[in-house]
Amino acid sequence: MHLYREFLPHPALAAHVACLWTSHAVPDGAPVRTRVLPDNCIDILWQDVSPLGKVAGMMSAPHHVEMAAPVLTVAVRFLPGAARAFFDVPLSELQDGHPALADLWPRADTEALAASLWERERTMQQRCAIIERALLARLRARGPARADELARAAVMRVEASGGAVRVEALADGLGITRQHLATLFRERVGLPAKTFAMVCRFRRAHAALRGQHAAVDWARLAGDCGYYDQSHLIHAFRQFADASPESFLHIVP
Repeated sequence: MHLYREFLPHPALAAHVACLWTSHAVPDGAPVRTRVLPDNCIDILWQDVSPLGKVAGMMSAPHHVEMAAPVLTVAVRFLPGAARAFFDVPLSELQDGHPALADLWPRADTEALAASLWERERTMQQRCAIIERALLARLRARGPARADELARAAVMRVEASGGAVRVEALADGLGITRQHLATLFRERVGLPAKTFAMVCRFRRAHAALRGQHAAVDWARLAGDCGYYDQSHLIHAFRQFADASPESFLHIVP
């Protein structure tokens, strides 16, 4: 059994947080296996088996999770390009990694937060509220940064194009050099701009397939999602899902 829920963030966090989410995995005779696909987001996860928390950096490949014992998770998922407001390191350092939160935030803060989350029985909503207060405190302490606004503008342009915008056009549209754009994505997004765009295209194709039960015009789907041809579509699914596009047919969203 695997119970998953999402919660809208506090309005003061809406510009930075996509959602808070909870998960309760309870193996029933066999391990609970989950394949996590790249989504261009960074998450912080707190678990009853790992109470101090860990960070899931931007992903350039799928991550396979297996849980053989019950695990309770409460987490925050940041919007693409918005997590840098909560960390003091270039986000590229987190790519495809799961560092301990105590290595990125002051340890005293992480220990106090963990104690508040897990020291007694709480509802999932109460735990989410505790996390929101911690995030709001960090946001107020840091203050706004113009580079954060530029990163979000870059991300929004890539997403609006479905990942089809070229790096040169993106830099020109923002009025910056390609070198500045590369630094921006390395510092404040967590993936190179080209890889970020590739994940956008993959997510678009993946969303188009979910729940499909009829024959798919693969060449048309590839073109609609910004791929040169069907073989490029297949390669993207191998890269980002460890699977073929056909394997996502007949899956109910």
